[in-house]
Amino acid sequence: MVFIPIILGIFLLLFLITFVKLDTFISFILVCLFVGIVGGLSLEETVTTVQLGIGKTLGSLVIILGFGAMLGKLIAESGAADKITHKLVAKFGLKNIQFSLILVGFIIGIPLFYTVGFVILVPFAIALASKTKLPLLYLGLPMLASLSVTHGFLPPHPAPTAIAGIYGAALDKTMIYGAIVGIPAILAAKFLLSGTMNRLIPKLKQEFIVSDVSTEFKTPNLTISLTISLLPVILIAGNSLYHLIFNYNPIIKGLGNPAIAMLCSVLAGIYFLGIRTGRNMSEIMTILREAVSSIAMVLLIIAGAGAFKQIMIATEISLQIGAFFESLGLSPIILAWLIAAIIRIIVGSATVAGLTAAGIMLPMVEASGIAPELLVLATGAGSIFFSHINDSGFWLFKEYFNMSIGETLQSWTIMESIVSLVGLMGVLILNLIV
Repeated sequence: MVFIPIILGIFLLLFLITFVKLDTFISFILVCLFVGIVGGLSLEETVTTVQLGIGKTLGSLVIILGFGAMLGKLIAESGAADKITHKLVAKFGLKNIQFSLILVGFIIGIPLFYTVGFVILVPFAIALASKTKLPLLYLGLPMLASLSVTHGFLPPHPAPTAIAGIYGAALDKTMIYGAIVGIPAILAAKFLLSGTMNRLIPKLKQEFIVSDVSTEFKTPNLTISLTISLLPVILIAGNSLYHLIFNYNPIIKGLGNPAIAMLCSVLAGIYFLGIRTGRNMSEIMTILREAVSSIAMVLLIIAGAGAFKQIMIATEISLQIGAFFESLGLSPIILAWLIAAIIRIIVGSATVAGLTAAGIMLPMVEASGIAPELLVLATGAGSIFFSHINDSGFWLFKEYFNMSIGETLQSWTIMESIVSLVGLMGVLILNLIV
């Protein structure tokens, strides 16, 4: 009987999002009210619990995600992303062009939200395919596999950052483990889909070919572009690596705090990507305001998921779910991946899938004895599995690459599934080591 509220709640959430097409945040709040009351809480207690869950979740994330959006917008608007893309491709040459695009996708994907990275990089791949006469999928698919890894596995992206907060995982370790697991997943997609990339030859859409960056402002050089783009990673992951080798240093520790690291990165971006390029403070602040407004809905979705998690804790449903799944004898890593993958297939949103699965998995995290960072990666891997017609990324790929639904399933969907499955295998192997 204890499972009835959560089962009905998940079905209600799927129904509201998939069939009613109701806003995801509103759907989460309605489901929280339903599960809370059915689970034995009064209406007042349910509302208080929802507020507590939202506060706990957003309290640690607003700074990181807000600054992350600002930095990503500065990188895009300043032409730094374009500079990195062109220079790295030129440096690697035509022979190693796939590896250069994988690196581009990884570097650009770390500070930029997925959709922003997509619309910046894919038109460049289209233009490159037009210039080199190489198949578009040969150029674009490995690059997007790299972008998907950063989206599903690596902070400061919203879903992995929020999941890390729910599980109590360290962001620096999540970054390091995510790179270790993610790189083989990208390469697996590249090699396993080599036949598909050469067999499917879509006709290029000229309207998606990227135009030259505005010459109104200076474009930062490659060194500055790379440094600012990777600064959050350098500070956050560098803190962990430093303390593995050297003695404790409070300054390094402070700079490695995710909130401080993102603040320092934004301030550096304001100067090097804004002021140094000829923009005044008013123009730079406009860019930052636009960046924050672009993630408002993402923050609300994360808030809704946080409320859902707190409702399950308050009603003690999560404890019962944890006990049930533990009795199955399956690895929590596999369970985290499986739950996220099922929700992803039904709902379509990787963010919703990852955060909902994290709320369900929470009671098993401490009892499992598994590093929470690995459970973050397992959940993230499951959240990007089998993208299909209910995922906005599916349609973005289809339209930009000018492909049929069948061709998109054969390429994009399979690519996402390979990255997800190889990511899961990487986490299982890493669990034997750490």
